[in-house]
Amino acid sequence: MAMLVNGLPSEAVSALDRGFNYGDGVFRTLQLRHGRPWMWRWQYARLADDAARLALMLPDEQKLLDELMALGREHALAVGKIVITRGVGARGYAMAGAGAPTRIVSATPWAGYPAEYGERGVAARWCELRLSLQPRLAGVKHLNRLESVLARSEWSDAALQEGLLLDQDGWLIEGTMSNVYLLRNGEVQTPLLDRCGVNGAVRDWLTDNVSKFGLKFSETRLSAADLIDAEAVFLSNSLMGIWPLARLGERVWTPPPLLQALRQALLQQA
Repeated sequence: MAMLVNGLPSEAVSALDRGFNYGDGVFRTLQLRHGRPWMWRWQYARLADDAARLALMLPDEQKLLDELMALGREHALAVGKIVITRGVGARGYAMAGAGAPTRIVSATPWAGYPAEYGERGVAARWCELRLSLQPRLAGVKHLNRLESVLARSEWSDAALQEGLLLDQDGWLIEGTMSNVYLLRNGEVQTPLLDRCGVNGAVRDWLTDNVSKFGLKFSETRLSAADLIDAEAVFLSNSLMGIWPLARLGERVWTPPPLLQALRQALLQQA
């Protein structure tokens, strides 16, 4: 792994940093292809929106691009990560005591996921953990990811690639590391993220592009039963792209050709 902290080679951050103490910050994880961030238009838009939601100052876009390129250019494929915190601050929760934001950019060489995950699909399980409701943070990829950590700790079976999460009221929200979508009656449906959950860059791409495939896109309340009844189900994030869901318990799906066409279009996106 190669890392820059505020533009300088380092792996050290102050113990007084608010990101470390309070999770006071945001982050994005993305693919680097010879240093070039895949889907940067959507990635930066997500980062900017999340930072604005938390009243965080965002670094210049070109500075982030330059740092990602410098760290990842030697690798055909790498995992890039951008972390922005509110910076070092005095004791206490008040934002007023914080100094300049902390910027952490890193790149880790990566071989990618097995191709079969995208081609034939993956297996998942229902998680026991239920997501808390907090509309002020809904959609934001903030630095407190304890719910995802605890949910992911529920299984160790290598045959399961993801766990699906419901909220406190029993509505479908997301996977531990992915957004989730249902294909039903010519429509791609995804859970409404107005009370919890993380809005991903691929989710935004799908919002902009599914109409090219003759599909409608909607955000709505979805139940576990809706998912089981769906014609097809798929997952997304910035590293996996799109993975069809092939099995959830006893329910089995065969990925339709339309889903593979959508997946290929995403992979070809700059």
